[in-house]
Amino acid sequence: MSKIVNKETLHAELVDNNRKALEHRATWMGLIYDEAKKAGADAEAICRAAVKRCGLFHGEGYKEQCNGSLDCRVFKQIFLPEIAIKTFEMETTQSEKDVTVTFHYCPLVSAWQKLGFDDETCELLCDIAMDGDRGIAEANGLKFELGDTIAKGCPTCKLHLSR
Repeated sequence: MSKIVNKETLHAELVDNNRKALEHRATWMGLIYDEAKKAGADAEAICRAAVKRCGLFHGEGYKEQCNGSLDCRVFKQIFLPEIAIKTFEMETTQSEKDVTVTFHYCPLVSAWQKLGFDDETCELLCDIAMDGDRGIAEANGLKFELGDTIAKGCPTCKLHLSR
């Protein structure tokens, strides 16, 4: 029996469509991981490297959009647009020096569960996916701290970015 509880409460057409797109991305990631593992490759290392590279790439774009500002409030507006906040049912706080995010729902975890992955694999895939956020943080000179995660069976995911 899964310990993961991951239920969305907010529904709107744009939000639901965004969740479907994120689930599609997570399905690709999960199946690539699974196939690489079946082929005897170091699936975790390969996926981590690719996802981190993606985060660094997108992080550079966010950095550019910040126009030299080191204010975390500016970064938060670029990194977490309203659609992302609604999609993941996030609560956020921000100051000049940090951004705290609490996720109440995760479409990526939903996709991995639909694929039939066990809790341990969902937790690993979640941490691999967070390598993208780690790359975004690194590209923007931010410290990245991941606390609880839905994939670990916690009620929420907690993320803290700071200078």
